[in-house]
Amino acid sequence: MIVVVKIGTSSVTLPDGGIDGAAVAKLGAELERLHAEGHKVVVVSSGAVTAGVAVLAGPAAGRPGGTVGRQADAVALQALSAIGQHRLMRVYDDVLGALGLIAGQVLLAPTDFDHRGRYLHARDTLRRLLELGVVPIVNENDAIADDEIRFGDNDRLAALVAHLLQADLLILLTDTAGFFSADPRVDAGATLIEEVTEIDHELEAAAGGPGSDSARGGMASKLAAAKMASWSGVRTVIAAADRPDVVHDAVEGSSQVGTVFLPHGRALSARKLWIAFALRPAGRIVVDEGAKKALVERGTSLLPSGVVEVSGRFAPDDAVEICGPDGVVFAKGISQMAAARASAWLGKRSGDLPPDVPPEVVHRDDLVVLV
Repeated sequence: MIVVVKIGTSSVTLPDGGIDGAAVAKLGAELERLHAEGHKVVVVSSGAVTAGVAVLAGPAAGRPGGTVGRQADAVALQALSAIGQHRLMRVYDDVLGALGLIAGQVLLAPTDFDHRGRYLHARDTLRRLLELGVVPIVNENDAIADDEIRFGDNDRLAALVAHLLQADLLILLTDTAGFFSADPRVDAGATLIEEVTEIDHELEAAAGGPGSDSARGGMASKLAAAKMASWSGVRTVIAAADRPDVVHDAVEGSSQVGTVFLPHGRALSARKLWIAFALRPAGRIVVDEGAKKALVERGTSLLPSGVVEVSGRFAPDDAVEICGPDGVVFAKGISQMAAARASAWLGKRSGDLPPDVPPEVVHRDDLVVLV
């Protein structure tokens, strides 16, 4: 079994921001057990930025910039990641090495999933590490990322890695027992949801926002990751990192381990999974009700005649989100037109288009319906 384990910042760092060696040791012992049972494991670990904050708040606090914290600008956060990442890896290397395991650092960025060649290269590298018996420790390449460090990136990254490797299980370890019907911090009546078969808007509304000052994400980002994994055919478990034997029990399918999200029943091809979850959208296209019905029910291509609005600055071969009249995204695809050209010909019938204009805005082979 291929297992991807993501552990959040709050579960791998101490209150002062330093790396929690005991928490990493607990996780390491569980990884050793899985290896002994013949499983292959990838760890996606947060904590580098917070570890960088702890360093600057320590003996170096008197230096210029020594008071930089989590509310700093994006470039400062990237600098903090550069300070903390190798410290985070040193703890993993020491812990896993003492258990006879080899850790391998893999830093990925969203752009590694945007281009098919880089996507396949990342997959091949991770697969070879697993074949060699190595435990890849994955984190976002924050220090040189083009985009701002965003909430929930590592949850999304873990889901993308699970999709990339066609993993059997994604485990999202956090500081709560799983996904609750409401925020248990403010609602005493909130109850743990043990199994989810379909992630709907009601469930997404219950997810709320970020859970702690040190964490980027929260239950909302974990739910989004679970949804991505579900559509990739990967079972997902959200569970408490400090629960005894949590990783082993999640692999074994034990009851009451946390919240289990079952794989979606619909199988997508590898290419469509890549379009749906690996490519970042560069724009958005709003279609009328008739076009939405044709896309959802008949699996047609998106024609200019069904487009009512175009936003963003996308080029041909860029990914776009497709929304209905209500503004809700229901599909994603690769546009055959640039945004300006799609705007110029929106609402036009195919027979009215010049010869140099593609007859489809998004061809059905490049389109994925997400509802």
